[in-house]
Formats: sequence, C-alpha cells, structure tokens
Amino acid sequence: MSAILDKQHTRQRDSSSPSHSITMKEKLIFDFSASGRKGYSFSGKDMPGAAPGSFLPSKFLRKEPAMLPEVPESEVVRHFIRLSNMNYHVDKNMYPLGSCTMKYNPKINDYTCDLPGFSALHPLQPEETAGGALQLMYELSLMLAEIAGMKAVTLQPAAGAHGELTGILLIKKYHESRGSKRSTLLVVDSAHGTNPASAALAGYRIVSVKSNEIGRTDLQDLEAKLDGEVAALMLTNPNTIGLFEKEIVRISEMVHRNGSLLYMDGANMNALLGIARPGDMGFDVVHYNLHKTFSAPHGGGGPGSGPVGVSEKLVEFLPVPVVEKTEGADGPVYRLVSDRPESIGRMMNFYGNFAVLVRAYTYIRMLGAEGLKRVSENAIINANYLLSRLTGAYELPFPKQVLHEFCLSGDRQKKSHGVKTLDIAKRLLDYGFHAPTIYFPLIVSEALMIEPTETESRETLDLFADALLQIADEAEKSPETVKGAPVTTPVSRLDEAMASRQLNICCI
Repeated sequence: MSAILDKQHTRQRDSSSPSHSITMKEKLIFDFSASGRKGYSFSGKDMPGAAPGSFLPSKFLRKEPAMLPEVPESEVVRHFIRLSNMNYHVDKNMYPLGSCTMKYNPKINDYTCDLPGFSALHPLQPEETAGGALQLMYELSLMLAEIAGMKAVTLQPAAGAHGELTGILLIKKYHESRGSKRSTLLVVDSAHGTNPASAALAGYRIVSVKSNEIGRTDLQDLEAKLDGEVAALMLTNPNTIGLFEKEIVRISEMVHRNGSLLYMDGANMNALLGIARPGDMGFDVVHYNLHKTFSAPHGGGGPGSGPVGVSEKLVEFLPVPVVEKTEGADGPVYRLVSDRPESIGRMMNFYGNFAVLVRAYTYIRMLGAEGLKRVSENAIINANYLLSRLTGAYELPFPKQVLHEFCLSGDRQKKSHGVKTLDIAKRLLDYGFHAPTIYFPLIVSEALMIEPTETESRETLDLFADALLQIADEAEKSPETVKGAPVTTPVSRLDEAMASRQLNICCI
C-alpha cells in the first residue's frame, strides 16, 4: 500500500494527495464558536426604527435568537476549505463509478457558462431579448439529434430519470393517440433501477426480461413476454455489464412487430459517439445524460440534464415550449412555441437546466464530430486495458470484450476469505481512490462495476489497478485488514443502514 501512496504523492504534490487529505480531522463549526466573535458588520438598518413585527407576520418571527455559531470570517473560510480538501471529486483523482461516466469536466465549459449573456439571463425576460440563448438551445437539440440518429430532441428534462419519465409519457401518449391503452412495460433485468421506477411512476406494470448466459437480452424470454399489453421495451445499449446488444436489430423488429416501441436508456452513450446511433438501431426514444457523456459536472444531487430524442412518430407529442427557427428581415429569429395541441405539456418550469446545456454545447463544439468519436474510442480502450490488468485477481462473470465499462465479481474473495465487495470498496479509500459502483447490476453477485472514462491516463489506470490487485492479495493473506477498512480516513467505517434508517439532522 505504501508504495502505491508514494506514487500518488509523487504525482500529486498538493492537497489532492491521498496521503495528505485522508488523515485530516475537523471539528464542527460550533466547536470554534466563542461568545462575542463576529464575522460580519452591518452598515445600518434599511428601515430605521421599524421593528420586524411591524412589517412581518408574527408566525415568521422567532421567539428566541437562532443558535448560530459565533465565529470570525477567517475561521469560517478555513473551516470550509479544510472540509473541501477532505472531499473527493474528479479534479482530485479518478472516479471509477460504473454507468456514471465521471469524466473530467473541461474548465472551458465553465468559462462559457459564466459569460454575462448566459449567466445574467432571467427565465421570465422577453424571449426577443434572449435570442442567443434560444439559438444555443436550438442548435444543441439539432446536434444531439444527429449524434443519436433521432428526428427531434427536447431539452426540458432536468436529469436522466426525469428524461426516462418524459420518454415513457411520450410512449403512453403515442399509444393513447392510436386508441390503445397498453398497461405493461418490459425492462431488462440488467437495467438501471430508475427504469422500472420511472415506468411505475407513469402508471405501468413492470415485467422483467431476463439476461442470457452471455450477459445480453434473452430473446426467447423477450418473445414470450411480448403481448398486446406491452407498450415498450426499455433497454440500455451497451448494457450495464459493458456489452453491446449484438441482436439489437432483431430485438427492434420483434418489439415493433408487436406494435410496441423501443426505449434506450442513454446512460452509456459514452461508448457510442460517432460509432453507432440508437436511431439507426431502431430505437424510438432515447434519453441523454448531458452531465455524463457531455461532461457537465455532476454528483451530490445535481445539476443534471436528461434531454430526450424521439423518432418521427413521436415528434408531435414533445413537451412545450419548443424552440423554433424562422427567417426574419434581419436574419434568423428564434422563438418559443407552445401551440402544439398533441404535446404532453410541460415537464419542467421554464426550459431545462440551462447552465448544463451551455456546458454540453461547448463540449460538443470544441470536440467536433471526429473528437467525439475519439472520446468513445478512448473510453473503450481504457476500459479494456483496465480489465486486462484485473482479470485473474477477480472473477469475470461474462468473459467477453467490453465497451466503455466492465463488471467484476468479488465472489471468490467472499467465499474463500470472507471479504465482501463492500470491504474491497472501503479498502480502496485507504489507497486514495473512490470506490467503483458496487452490488450493481443485480444479475452479478458481489458486483464491482468500473468505468474509467476516456479522460484517465495510463499512469492513473495503473495506480488504480495496482490498488485493486494489492487489495485482492490482502484479502487472501490478511483478510481482517480489508474487513476493517478504512483506517486512514477522517472517520472509520459507518453503519450505512443505520444512517439511512435513523437519519439525524440538526435543525436550527
């Protein structure tokens, strides 16, 4: 372990070094408090002589002063800087969460997002004063449609799951417009958990389709479950094991022959850019994760963006308003149009998470078509290189060449040494790495799902592989070391189940 941390420290001679950040301790802000200390100074009352009760309803007035810490500005700043140094993020080190595409976020994206013409916009200002923003949205929707081979795209959904719900409501509207009220949605058993949740939220009954022995959709099981009640099949391609559905054209034919539609969860789009398009495979709906594939920062609950692309048959049902382009006397005019009687309506107040749209637009324009293709090619190369280093130390449930991510199993470590996947994930923290996705997909026992993305160097991949190989060796020779991890973090292993069930939040 020390050798790996030494390599990390040599490469990162600042607070991002794991050997620096993981040993820090920090008190609560209240522990720095002392009576009479202040970090603020008011210039005077805006309403001299007016008591709060004279202009505020009594129900909003405190009966006693808030229990706030009394801390000078310098201590407040230092406290939160120290906390931020403990945090883990893509600017510090590799973030190998499978199906999350935690790639490095280019800082040029933030620069364009902060341009006054974008950052100072207000969603209620007249649309004729926001032509540049509307043009960006219009052009982004065209680029996304081209990338995925779809007819049109809505930018409204605020996240991937929100995009799923939007796409499913479009499917529902399509069937209703044809006088059919189908009740069932098929979801492959390797799907992200949001797929069945979104379908259930839209009112559908969920039926699971099995994966076969090679990790892809079982066509016999699919055929048996396609009936007159099936509205659509939800599929991720490549799937969460990192395998491309080689029978996707046949799947599309089966689904459409049944009068159903085909939905693609676009969480793994990072493997397809410039290589293959969902529309060409026969998908009717696809949602994109701009915060994954197109490099907007994400994590910690947001912000996200989950645009939805559709085939010709679903265009009329897209959410309103849509941005349309017309030719005016002085050039192109971009406007918001809501007069679309077949639309499913609004899916979000205003027009989506605009700042994320700006970042994605910047990313696509900076890379261009050839650059986007190289993104996917390098993501696939990185995943297969990392897999080649780890094969043998961990079980590989489906021994095939993968695309952008792969799934290992910790079954051997658990059965032979009592070391669970959770233990391996916790031990990785001691080596300065965030853990990969664990216990997902559900079809893999003791799963470790790893997605390195295209932005990691070979040196970083080697350090990560060395750490996992060392942990596999520890599991065999010193299992208690792994089961007791982490030992170098500010706090030891938490009882996560208790934390979820007995939430303790101090409210002032």
